[in-house]
Parts: sequence; C-alpha cells; structure tokens
Amino acid sequence: MTLDIRGSIKNTRLSKNRYVVFEELISNAIDSFLIRKKAEGAVAPLSILIDVDFTAADLLGEREAMAVACADNGCGLGDEQLKAFLTKDTSYKDDLGIVGIGKCKGAGRIQFFHHFAEMAIDTRYRDGDDVCRRTMHFAEPRKQIEFDDFTTVAAPGADLGTTIRLEQLKDLVRERVFQNERLSEIFAAPTLRRVTLVAFLQRLVGLADELGDFEMRFRTHHWTQGEKIEWLRRADLPAITREVPVQVEEHDPRSGEGLGSHQLFTLSHYQLDASDYDLPRNAIAFCAKSSPVKDITAYYLRTKTEQRSPVGGFHHIVLIEGEYLDGHVNEQRDDFDDIPEEVGTGGLFGGEKLSYAAIHEAIDPVIEEMVAPADWKKEDVLKDILEQFGVGVGMLADTETRIRHGDSAQQVVERVLRKYQERVINATAEIFDLKEDIINTQPDTDEFRTKINELSWKYTASLKDFDMANLSQLIVRRAAIVEILDLACRKQLAMQASTATGKRRDERIIHSIFFPMRKDSTEFADHDIWLLSEEYQYFDHIASDKPLAQIPWSETEKIFDSDIDAEFRKLLQKRADDNAGKRPDIALFNKEGSAIIVEFKAPDVSLDDHIGDLFEYAHLLAAKSHGKLRKFYCYLIGDTVNPLRLNNWIPFPDGKGYFQASTMLDPVTRAPLGEIYSEMLYYDDVVARAKKRIAVYQQKLKIDLRSGR
Repeated sequence: MTLDIRGSIKNTRLSKNRYVVFEELISNAIDSFLIRKKAEGAVAPLSILIDVDFTAADLLGEREAMAVACADNGCGLGDEQLKAFLTKDTSYKDDLGIVGIGKCKGAGRIQFFHHFAEMAIDTRYRDGDDVCRRTMHFAEPRKQIEFDDFTTVAAPGADLGTTIRLEQLKDLVRERVFQNERLSEIFAAPTLRRVTLVAFLQRLVGLADELGDFEMRFRTHHWTQGEKIEWLRRADLPAITREVPVQVEEHDPRSGEGLGSHQLFTLSHYQLDASDYDLPRNAIAFCAKSSPVKDITAYYLRTKTEQRSPVGGFHHIVLIEGEYLDGHVNEQRDDFDDIPEEVGTGGLFGGEKLSYAAIHEAIDPVIEEMVAPADWKKEDVLKDILEQFGVGVGMLADTETRIRHGDSAQQVVERVLRKYQERVINATAEIFDLKEDIINTQPDTDEFRTKINELSWKYTASLKDFDMANLSQLIVRRAAIVEILDLACRKQLAMQASTATGKRRDERIIHSIFFPMRKDSTEFADHDIWLLSEEYQYFDHIASDKPLAQIPWSETEKIFDSDIDAEFRKLLQKRADDNAGKRPDIALFNKEGSAIIVEFKAPDVSLDDHIGDLFEYAHLLAAKSHGKLRKFYCYLIGDTVNPLRLNNWIPFPDGKGYFQASTMLDPVTRAPLGEIYSEMLYYDDVVARAKKRIAVYQQKLKIDLRSGR
C-alpha cells in the first residue's frame, strides 16, 4: 500500500478555502470518534484539541512560520483505517453505515500535503484486547508514504486517539491562498472558533446525541503575544430556528421545459442573538455532507455592511442541503461540478436537469422570509424600477426576472437588460448567415428583396425588448443623438466653426458621439453604439482607445495575452507617428465570442488606404485571444473612397457603402480562425441608417429636432 504524494497533489487541485486544513482535520476527527463509538458503545464525549504555533521565520520577525496540530479521542489508525489513509480514491467510509459519516473520496488529506511540507502522525488504536501505537514522520522531498513507514509498538493502557502535526507551510500557498497576510491574524483562536461554528454547525447539531457534551479547544501560541485559548462546546450550539423542505423541478437539458420530476432540498435556518454570538458575518451557503461549500451570502445580502451586520438584531446562518449537492461537490469541497447556470442553454453541462437558476427560483422566497434587511421593501424597488428606468412589470415577466431581497432597482434592471442582450446575441449568428446569403444573390431578383426584408425584420424585432411606456423618452433621446451626429458629419456644430489655427478635431468629435474616447464600459456606461447596430448596445465590454491587455473575460481571466498592446504597436509602427500608439477606435466584446471593431477616419482620408487595418486587427485579436473570439464584425467609417481599389467588396443594394464576409484563415497554417464580416460606410450613410431606424417612431410622436426646421 502506497500513497503517492506528488501524484495526488498533481491530480487534486489546491482548495480556495483558507481554512480547509482545519476543517479536514476536525472532520476526520469527528469521523474517527463516530467509528469508535459504533465499535465500543459507551465512550467519553468527543474531544478535539487544535494547537497552532507561530514562530518567527526571519530575523526581524516580519514573516511568520506556522505549525498546526490536531489531537482527538477517536478510534486511531488501525489496519483498516491505515489502509484507507494510504488509498487516494478510497471507499472505506462508504461501507461503514454509520450515521453522520458521508461518502468520502479520500482527497481531503491531500490538502495537508498541498499546504505543508512536513507531517507527523502519532496514533493509538485497539487491536483486539490490546492497544497499539503507530508513529510516522513525512517530509519533502520524499514522494510517497508506505505502510512500512509506520512504526508500530505495544502501548498498554494508552488512550485511544490520533495526533496529526503539520509544519513548513509552503510559500506557494502563503502567496496564492493567504496573499502573504499575517498568519497569526488569519488563524487567531477566536477566528478559528467562529469559522468552526459556522462550518460544522449543521453537523454538530445533527450529531449532538452521538457526540455527547463535546469540547473543541483552539489554542494559539505566538512568540511575542503569548498563548490564547478558545473553547467550542455543545452548550454553545444554537437551536435550529426553522427547517424548510423545498422541491426543485427538473428541466429538459435541451429545451429547458419542466419535466415534472423534482429534487428535494432542505433549508436550515439558525437565528443567533448578536449579543450572545460574536460572529463576523451572516452566512448563507450551499452545503455538502452537512458542511458549507459555496458561500452565496452576497446573492441575498448585497452590501458588505449587510453581510457583516446583524439583521433585526440577529446573525443569520442559512444552510441549503440536498442529495443533488452531495453528488456534485468537487474533490476540494470548495465548489460544485457540472451545475449549469441555466438548463437548456447547451454548453459544458448540457446533460444536467437542474440549474442554479432553478434552485434559486425555488429557494429565494423562503430565504427572503428568513433573512431580509429591515429597511428593504420589494414594493419600493418596483416603484424605483418603473420611475427611474422605465422598466415595467411586463418586462420583468417577459424576461422571467425575479426581484431578490436586498436588490436595488439598478441591479434588477441590469439583469433585465442582460437577458434581452442574450436574446439579441443568440440571434447574431442567424443574422450573420443571412448576410452571407445576400452576397450570393442578385440585386435585381425577388430573392434579394426577400432576404433584405428578412434581415430588416430581425433587427426591428429587437424593438419589442424596450418598455413601451418608456419608448417616448428613448426615441427623443436617440433623435437628438442622430441630429447631433448629422451636424458633426456636415461640420456644422458650433465648435467646428472655429477659425483658430491647429488640427481639426472632426474625427474626435464623431468618435465621442458614438463612445467617449479613452474610456471603457467599466468607467462609462452611457454610450450610443446603437448607431451602428442595435444588438451592440448590450455587449459585455466596450473599449475606446484603451489598453486591450486589461480587458476582462471573467473575474480571473483576461481576453487577450498580456503582450497584445506591444503587438499592436509593432503593427502600427509602419504608419504615421500620430498612429504609433493607436488601437481600434472602438472595440466591443462578448462572452459568446464575438468582437466588433470600429475605425473612424478623418474627412478627406481615403478609406481604401486602410482596408488592411481591419483584417490585421481581427487576425491579431483572434490570435491573442486563443480562440475566445471567433466572429468579427468590422466597420471602417469616413467620407472618401476610391471604388477602383476595392476588390471583393460588394456595394449595398442602395449603392451607399460596401460590405464583404469571409472565413478568416491563419496566413501560415491556413487553419480557420473564425469569420469576419466587414462594412465600409460613409458618415452620411450611418446618419441615414440611424434616421431610418427611428423614423416611424419619430413620425408617430411628431418629433423633429432638425436645426432651423
């Protein structure tokens, strides 16, 4: 029997939970006690002693070293237990049939080796009528632990139990998990007690009779601050306030339709008087095996203040359990595997019948009753949504958007718009295919007109996503923007009439009407990119003359390689000096893999001189995104073009502007990188398009913002 330490570390990810080592030590100690109680019947109550020693790791004492020890009065490591310890994927606990011990894969102890480079075990166990003692010491760079590494001797009269000591915290863990914070603050005795109370509350309450009048001692010793001790006892456990069963309906993985079958979840609510329990925060979590796994407190209590403060004079702990969660918890026990956000959307978890959305839909009303900020009222949020944003109840129903307690009006509206965005984005591929069909038709045929009509209706259909009660304000604003753009393109804005010497700013003015220069959507939410196309209004990220390397794809990942801006500088170095630091004037990205590139050119600059810019930009973005971006929509906008220099560009049916679509290939390997659709437009055409888009609404509302008319 051999435990491959290096292989186990390689195949089991480091947990994101800062307290995983302590939770695994305590969990194993409880399991060991339950095994002993099952075998012996009458035993003393559970006892767990946690010791943490902090010592100076450098001469100045600025860096701390930490050693952790856990002693219990469980059954010890007999032959069966030792065999399970030395087996990575063990089923030992599965077959015990002991209440309170859940299924186990044996991955928890691998976190010990992730965190520490040294381990010592001292265990006393019963062998028939005798008591034996086993000891083992492991230290890197050893790669394995074998049965023969344990020394076994007789120990008559010794108390049963196990002590595990861990030393030499690894630098990688210190940096990645603890961000080089002071260990003595993270693992202070009061903190360990509070963390354990929350993490093991459900299990300790459920096993109260089995564990007896248990005691857990948390002792810390610091080389300058001395010793501190905290206790957690059975008398400290609160009574459960409320337990509610909730049925969550399963849905067809392909269509999203309800199946009529359900999964059972149980919500356990603990309401703790803030004057009696010194807890750092409220806690709401999805659990597995009676232990919190995924903290979702922020989903319900939106601000840090609400999360940290008592609600109605009480701290609240809500634990959500179910066999479905038990079956999907990952090996690190810090998240769940294969649970999609929604069912019926395809993706990696296309076979799942349950989703987070379905779970929340069922449990949200229950949690709203359990934990609700005192000054929050759903009626007030509904009122603000309508008055401030023009979003009515019909839009909430249309997008199936629920108001969660603690939500602000803005948060609800953002979810509504995001769902409308997803509808429009899902139609983008179909619109792109339709444009491809148009390329192969003849302008003088009925088929061509049919295709154009289909395309226009697809765009127009998105208008239903706007609240009709707010349509007037929307059209008035857009009419004003179109008129301003029209004046700017004809150089008739007052600021363009200046006769002062210096470089004209016409391109900058037009650019800023679409989107402010040198801003992105994290800094500036208000823009008018709809002037090009309605669906672009709701893309995930918009950037204007900003470093591309900083654009996020997710909370932990960027869209592009860090060297993309340097590559753009190389690409543009051959151009004029004023272009040396340029990037695409406006770039838009979404999680579905689409990118929009917009390039404005100053009046009298011929667009045909810059056709290659769009293709070079798209190739570079595709290469540096490593496949995240696959579809590119490119726009080159100005007022001058030489049609004789346009190869493979197709004029629009009205003769204003040009477009083309093709597969984008790697210039060396010829491997497909994605699809690219490009348009070359005159400023006047952009204005004309925007006017036509809102013309019928302007007519019905009798809006005319044209200057002097």
